[in-house]
Formats: sequence, C-alpha cells, structure tokens
Amino acid sequence: MTSIFDENGKNIPCTVIEAGPCIVTQVRTEEVDGYKAVQLGFDDATEKSATKADLGHAKKAGTSVKRKIAEFKGFDEEYKLGDSIGVDYFTEGEFVDVTGISKGKGFQGVVKRHGFAGSQRTHGQQSMGRAPGSVGAASYPARIFKGMKMGGRMGTDQVKVENLRVLKVVAEKNLLVVKGCVPGHKNAYVIIRK
Repeated sequence: MTSIFDENGKNIPCTVIEAGPCIVTQVRTEEVDGYKAVQLGFDDATEKSATKADLGHAKKAGTSVKRKIAEFKGFDEEYKLGDSIGVDYFTEGEFVDVTGISKGKGFQGVVKRHGFAGSQRTHGQQSMGRAPGSVGAASYPARIFKGMKMGGRMGTDQVKVENLRVLKVVAEKNLLVVKGCVPGHKNAYVIIRK
C-alpha cells in the first residue's frame, strides 16, 4: 500500500496494481460452451515450468504460457484469440471489485483467530490467559460438536473486497491505483472486476 494526495490536499491510502497487458487465451461461445465468456492470461511463465496441457492451450492462442488465467463474463466487445486487453479498459472514478487469496498466518489460537477475550489473569490463574476454556458437553453427547470455534489454520482464504474506487490509470506502465487495500501479500495475483 501507499498513499497519494488529491486535489484538495487530502492524503488517500491506496494500492498500486499492475493490471495488464492481459492476453485472450480462449473465447467461450453459446454454441460450443453454452455461455459467453473470455479467458484472460497474465504474466509469462517459462515453458520448463508448464505442463503439456498449458503449452497446447497457449499454442492454440498463439501466445506464451501464462502464470495466471481467469475467466470473465459480460464483455461488451467481441474479442478474438491473442487480443490484448490493457489497463485502459478501466476509467478513473469507477468502482471495481478485487478478489484474491488473503495472507496466510499459520496455526493461530482462539484469541487471534476468533477474537476470544481470554481469561482474567488474577487470583492464581496460571498460563491460561489465552486458552479457549471449556468446550465439551457433559457425559452426553460426550463429544465436541463440529464447527466449534477453536485454534487452527488461519488465512489463505479467498477474499473479495468490493467497491474500491479507481483513483488513477497509468496506461504507459499498465498500473491501476485503487483506493484502500486489496487481499494478499506483496506481488500476489488478484482478479479485478467492474
């Protein structure tokens, strides 16, 4: 994340996203696939790291193998295989939705993962300040119910952040500046939808 100043001198937190050029790797049609969509590929990968299926898919489109491929519905224009869609598809002031994989945080306890308060640390309480406390029932049902809030793996979930305003479109460098934060670590792949 970074920040920029608007025309009134107000500091706005924002995220800079490299959003292109994206190459059309497949065109879905009503006749063949039953729906209309465009499949876009981004970021060249080496042929060594690609599978034979990826190589054949890229060869049919006449492009190099792509690291990230995503499918989008609702394009107004008709695109052909190998066409390029740049960041100029977006306009300043419009709102976009950004989907990505959130940062992984590993195994976390209940205080961080679910917001438990922990217990009071007085009157001889020992090393139980961040423990979940009692979770089981009595002798019946003599088990713990599924879905109980406990410690466990946190993060690496698909997250969608909606209605981020596009502040700037830098077409020369394929950069999109959106207000606020987007999910994922630095250099993570995200999907941007209008």
